[in-house]
Amino acid sequence: MDDCVFCKIIKGEVPSYQVYEDNDFFAFLDIKPLNPGHTLVIPKKHYRWVWDVVNIGEYFEAVGKLARAIKKAFNTDYAISTVFGEAIQHAHVHLVPRLPDDGHGSTINWENMKKLGNLEMQEAMEKIKSAV
Repeated sequence: MDDCVFCKIIKGEVPSYQVYEDNDFFAFLDIKPLNPGHTLVIPKKHYRWVWDVVNIGEYFEAVGKLARAIKKAFNTDYAISTVFGEAIQHAHVHLVPRLPDDGHGSTINWENMKKLGNLEMQEAMEKIKSAV
C-alpha cells in the first residue's frame, strides 16, 4: 500500500532501526518504545491483520526467534508479545522486554513510553542483531 508507513519502512523510504529481515518478514525497533529493545515484527507483504497472514506459522516462528533474541540481548526472563493492529493498518506484533524497575509495574503500561536517543536506539538494535 502506497500510504502505509510500515510498507515504506520495508522499502527503505522511511528510516528504521532494523533488527531482522528474511524473505517474508521484517523487524525494527519501535520509535516510541515501552522499554529499550521494543521491537515490531511485520510481514513484508501488506496484510491488514495478523490473522490474515497466509504463512502465519512462519510469521510466528520469526516472532519467537526475535523474542528469544530480545531476552538474550537484554538479559531478561521474558518479553511480552501483543497484537493490536489498530494504530497502523499493517499486521504487526509488538515484542517488549520486561526489565527490572522498568516503571511499568506488574503489567505493561502503554502510556509509559521511554524517550531514547539515537545512540540508545543504535545500541538496542545492535544487541538484538547480535543475539539473533
